[in-house]
Amino acid sequence: MIRFLGRRALGAALVLLVMAALVYALFYAMPGDPAVLACGKGCTAPQLEAVRHSLGTDRPVYEQFWSFLTGVFAGHSYSTGPTTVWCSAPCLGYSFQGNEPVTQMLLDRLPVDVSLTLGAAVLWLALGIGTGLFAALKPGGLRDRITNTLMLTLGSAPVFVVALLLLLGACVWLQILPFPTYVAFTDSPGQWAENMLLPWMAIALVMAATYSRLARAGVLEAMSLDHIRTLRAYGWSERRIVTRHAVRGALPTLATMAALDIGGVMSGAVFTESMFGLPGLGKLAVESATTIDLPVICGITLLAGALVIVANAVADVLYAALDPRVRI
Repeated sequence: MIRFLGRRALGAALVLLVMAALVYALFYAMPGDPAVLACGKGCTAPQLEAVRHSLGTDRPVYEQFWSFLTGVFAGHSYSTGPTTVWCSAPCLGYSFQGNEPVTQMLLDRLPVDVSLTLGAAVLWLALGIGTGLFAALKPGGLRDRITNTLMLTLGSAPVFVVALLLLLGACVWLQILPFPTYVAFTDSPGQWAENMLLPWMAIALVMAATYSRLARAGVLEAMSLDHIRTLRAYGWSERRIVTRHAVRGALPTLATMAALDIGGVMSGAVFTESMFGLPGLGKLAVESATTIDLPVICGITLLAGALVIVANAVADVLYAALDPRVRI
């Protein structure tokens, strides 16, 4: 297992390095001048030269990329005109439009995405696995068909449509919940959960459909194995067989899918954040793209890619832990 973990960690590190090189080349080494975007429209020629020197775009590309990498691990200093600002490691750049290190801007928004993703993950796993087991207990029956139809309908709906219906139903028609406004968990756990409930449900209702189908298929496949037939011969009930033994057959697939989806939602819940007005990374990405704040866009892209790569590595580890055959 240690050797397997070492190979996966090395592979993830190499992919992160390649991704960093591609992102840097895309945003900084392609035709165009990032200093012009960073400096703004009213920038004078001396100010533009100072920004170029601060960003390092007046040096060869390989030196720029090396400086970028060293900044990630050791920090970097940026000249803002009369003063010099130190960006502590891990430094992903400096936003001259926001007058703030990119890393700090991402860290300020990241708790919103963590709250959104983890809460939604708990709901979609509970709903998806629960409905999958419920359907698998009576395959081909009425409740199996109803459950599959309902899950297929929810899984086919775009998340912004589900979000809009939830807002209209809970906040306008029934008026049982306030319009979501993000409250930090440390400020008030109750208000945090109340305001995050609708965003959680919007993501969970869409994501649960996949987990319901996977759980149902995994349980039905496990129910055809020899040891399950032996348990039936000993008089075990179907419910006991499913909950104690058959569900284990679906766990490796469900665990790997959950790791991948958590990484994907955390790095790209743009529609959900926009619909509910949550100040997360998705909303920051839209704002930065509107103002062409290149360092922030680059930092968000790197963070999103890193989250997906880490999620893939975690998925591999979970699958190996649940199924030792893949460690070879």
